[in-house]
Amino acid sequence: MKEQSQIILGIDPGTIVMGYGLIAVSRSEVKLVEMGILKLSSKDDHSERLFQIYKKTEALLRFHKPVAVAIEAPFYGKNVQSMLKLGRAQGVAIAAAMAHGLQAVEYAPRKIKQSITGKGNATKEQVWKMLQATLQFQEEDPYMDATDAVAVALCHHYQQRSPLPATPVITKAKIKKTNSWEAFIAGNPDRVK
Repeated sequence: MKEQSQIILGIDPGTIVMGYGLIAVSRSEVKLVEMGILKLSSKDDHSERLFQIYKKTEALLRFHKPVAVAIEAPFYGKNVQSMLKLGRAQGVAIAAAMAHGLQAVEYAPRKIKQSITGKGNATKEQVWKMLQATLQFQEEDPYMDATDAVAVALCHHYQQRSPLPATPVITKAKIKKTNSWEAFIAGNPDRVK
């Protein structure tokens, strides 16, 4: 019997180059399904570029039927106009996901790098090399937008599965007041390891 895979779509939003990456996740493996870019003309009207982003995202969602969408959150720069345009591009991709009944989850660039390489300040090249090793692909990405999108999808996968059990919440009501360590240990045997 073939193991069922679930698809995760990762998006690196941009108004000139949007990266996208899809991974298939099963119990035993994670595989690269597809990665690429949508290159938009800077000569086109901004609203036309947003429409192209929506159409591409919608086509990916319709064709691959992912169970989750992860988007890289914009980093804060000094150019307010660029931030607004990037936020709109991100919003359009989120709207496409929502039109398919999916919630898009945002991840900060630092969180993505940390998740993939173990270092929050890793370079794009380090992320790309780690993805190549993890997902075993040879494709080159001259823009690094496609591999950034794959990294977002893989980060989402890593965040959804945690090898650590949930830590119990200790409230003040659960802590008994004591005047000595012996009394504390006797009254709280479940807290002693």
